[in-house]
Amino acid sequence: MKRKKLFYALLAGLLTQASVAQTLERMQWFNEPEQWEIIGNRLTMDITPQTDYWRVSHYGFTVDDAPFLYTTRGGEFEVKVKIAGDYKTRFDQSGLMLRLDHENYIKAGIEFVDGKYNLSVVVTHHTSDWSVIPLDKPVPFVWIKAVRRLDAVEIFYSFDDKNYVMMRNAWLQDNHPVMVGVMGACPDGDGFQAHFEEFTIKHLPDARRLQWLEKNKETSE
Repeated sequence: MKRKKLFYALLAGLLTQASVAQTLERMQWFNEPEQWEIIGNRLTMDITPQTDYWRVSHYGFTVDDAPFLYTTRGGEFEVKVKIAGDYKTRFDQSGLMLRLDHENYIKAGIEFVDGKYNLSVVVTHHTSDWSVIPLDKPVPFVWIKAVRRLDAVEIFYSFDDKNYVMMRNAWLQDNHPVMVGVMGACPDGDGFQAHFEEFTIKHLPDARRLQWLEKNKETSE
């Protein structure tokens, strides 16, 4: 019995390591930009001009045409990436995106508004909302992390990849595959260059399943 438990523990560890080693080269494009390059675990892309993700509210239009490099995941996970960009024009942005479909997605990262850097989150369920945390000064880079647990996604930011601060808790349909990856948008300008480094995804065991296992523990001899 103990050997059996050890085997499953080692297998779980290997699977967790594999989930972390998500390579950018094996991910897919939605709205592929004209220019992009992957070297190691660093993606550089020229953000397509006049592109964005937004649905209806406040502005009265819907757009779904910005570059998005993604992989598809089911269940629960933690994803993070280090982002930087040569932001120049109002609403220039880059960051993470979790997307069920064209009416349900979350994007989070840096957005350039009125000459200032803002930590920005847009949550869309049929219509979009927008929340920002203004920064006192430009930053060379920032880490954005999202944790999907059951029907909630917690969004965090960090300037050192050690101390993370929550910036949003948002609903997202659980038990449904989700496209997760990096995006950039340039609604008003002529494009800019964005950089994404250290993109990782870590599998998290399903919380409901863990509760069931805890209640139905296997007794050892």
